[in-house]
Amino acid sequence: MLIGLGKCNHVKAFSFSRQYPDFLFPGKTQYVTPEDEAAPVEAEALLDTINPFTWIKTARAIRKWKPDLLVMKYWMSWFAPSLGYVARHCGCKSVVVLDNVIPHEAHWFDKPLTRYFLKGCTGFISMSDSVEKDLLSLRPDAPHTLLPHPLYAHFGPKLPREEAAGILGVDPGKKTLLFFGLIREYKGLDILLEAFRDLPEDYQLVVAGEPYGSFAKYQAIIDTLPGKDRVFVFPDYIRDSQVKQFFSVADVAVLPYRSATQSGISSIAYHFDVPMVVTDVGGLKGTIGQHGTGIVASEPSPEAIRAEVLRFFRDPALRQSCLEAIGREKQRLGWDTFCQKLTEFAATL
Repeated sequence: MLIGLGKCNHVKAFSFSRQYPDFLFPGKTQYVTPEDEAAPVEAEALLDTINPFTWIKTARAIRKWKPDLLVMKYWMSWFAPSLGYVARHCGCKSVVVLDNVIPHEAHWFDKPLTRYFLKGCTGFISMSDSVEKDLLSLRPDAPHTLLPHPLYAHFGPKLPREEAAGILGVDPGKKTLLFFGLIREYKGLDILLEAFRDLPEDYQLVVAGEPYGSFAKYQAIIDTLPGKDRVFVFPDYIRDSQVKQFFSVADVAVLPYRSATQSGISSIAYHFDVPMVVTDVGGLKGTIGQHGTGIVASEPSPEAIRAEVLRFFRDPALRQSCLEAIGREKQRLGWDTFCQKLTEFAATL
C-alpha cells in the first residue's frame, strides 16, 4: 500500500517499536528477522503499545512532518489505546483501513476500546460487508467506504506442479488440499482435519503456517487419521519466497473458518489461480462465493467441508468456472486502484 500511495503522494512510514509484550505474543517473533524476505520498508519505529510516552512521541513526530493524511490499519482492540491517542493528536485527518473491527477471538473489552479508537478517526475503509456492518454497529455515523482486499502479487510466478511437489516432498499425482496461514482456533484447522478423515486415498492435505499457540491438539487428530501419511505439515512462518511452492502444488485452498471478515489468503490464491472452498461466515461468502472464485460450505463442520471438496473434484466444469472467475477478479483488483480510491475517499472528508 505504501508503494501504491507513494506513486502520486509524498509518503513517510511510522511503525511499531513493539506491538505486544512477549508474554501476549503466541508466535515465534513479532520482529523482522534477517531471514524475512518481505520487501523492506523504511520507517521510523516509534510506537510501543504499552508505553504511553511513545504514543506522545509518535504523535509529535507525525505533526512535525506535517502530513495532510494519516493512514492506519486496525485489526484488534489491543491497539485501540495507542492508535486512538495518535489519531487524536496527529494534527491531520486520519483514514483507517479496517482488517477487523471486532476480533475473531473476542473479549469483553473489545467493543469499548474499539469505540474509543473509532471515535478519534476521520474516515474508514472496510474490505468486506461484515467489517462494514461491525463498524456501523459501533459508530453509526462513521464516514466510510467499502473497498475489496487487493491482490498480493509479489510472490513470483507459479512453479510447475512437479517441481513444487518435489520441493515439498508430496505426491504431484494426488488431489491436493491446502490450508495456509497462521494457525489459530477460529481458522478451523481441526475441522478440516476431521473432514479429511473420510476422503479417498487419492487425496492429500498440505498444512503450512505458524501455529499461534500449541500445535498439540491438531497433531493428536492427525495421529488418529487413517491417511495420516497423506497429511504434510509445515508448522513454521512461511517466507515470501516459499509461498509459491505451496500454492503451485495445490488444487484447492480450503478456508474452514469458524469466523471471518475477509481473508488475505484469498488474495494469494487469486494470484496463483487456486480456487477455494470456504465456510459461510463473515465476508467469505460475499467475496468468494458471490464472485464464483470458490464454493461455499453451508457451515464450518467436517461434513459440510468434505461434501464441497468432493463436489469440487467431481465437477470439472465447476473448477473451470472458478478459474475463469479468478481471472476476472485479477483484472478488477489491484493495489494501484485501491490506493487511488483511498485518496479519492480521503479528499471527501
